[in-house]
Amino acid sequence: MYDTILIPTDGSDHAARAAEHALTLAEWFDATVHAISVVDTNAASGMLSSGSVRREFMNQLEDGAERAVETIETMADDSSAVQTAVLRGKPKKKILAYATDIDAELIVMGTHGRSGVSRFVAGSVTEHVVRRAEIPVLSVRASERTEPADGYDDILVPTDGSDAAGAAVDHGLALARAADARVHAVTVLDTGDMAASPTLSPPTEVMKELETERQNATDEIATRAREDGLAATSTVLEGRPGDELLEYIDDHEIDLVVMGTHGRSGIDRLLLGSTTERLLRHASAPVLAVTPPEAGDD
Repeated sequence: MYDTILIPTDGSDHAARAAEHALTLAEWFDATVHAISVVDTNAASGMLSSGSVRREFMNQLEDGAERAVETIETMADDSSAVQTAVLRGKPKKKILAYATDIDAELIVMGTHGRSGVSRFVAGSVTEHVVRRAEIPVLSVRASERTEPADGYDDILVPTDGSDAAGAAVDHGLALARAADARVHAVTVLDTGDMAASPTLSPPTEVMKELETERQNATDEIATRAREDGLAATSTVLEGRPGDELLEYIDDHEIDLVVMGTHGRSGIDRLLLGSTTERLLRHASAPVLAVTPPEAGDD
């Protein structure tokens, strides 16, 4: 599933926790790991006017970046398997460009980094990478709930039956097989959207048809998981997708969320970018966002 994994780091706790997950996945899939740190030269130069002071400060930033990637090396059982690089430029662009250059198949990064001019693993950068990357992006924040330990026991795969959701299912099931995890196939009927639409007549008939469609979608995922010898459940919820999924994650102690970044338009949408971003910002579990190939070209 993953042959090359990219870990952007700034040396923060969040980046280090993300690296723990990346190294676990690398071991499972026998993947090559690249750890990079980006020195934001524009941010640094904009705050300092003296040439000598600026050079000294840039040297400090680059030293910090070197230490950050070296930390990833020391975390790996085989440090020679980790390739490192320190880059200069805009972090958002450098991360995406580097991922393309090495043909990475997965980016793993923290959702928040250190404050000040040296930051780059900030929520806004991660969200930008999620939106623009043509490969899956796993975002992780440092907390007790995100310690990888021996892997993942429970993996949530939200679906709305769309092609975008389907692209994420393959990744979710591959990770569940590697971790021997229980698969939670969940869909959310967005009742708020339905009530607000003047074109629905009658709503009860539409709801019944939609519920059947969504139940079939979750059952299909659960069936595929069981065929692989995994435990699986399928659930249909009603409400606001972001709120319902966040509650489900906490109630069922989900260890990993795997979801698409875009879904259907209209009343039955679930996996919209806004929902994925809401989980990226607020979920207690790591979130693997998978963008369909056609969406990555937008």
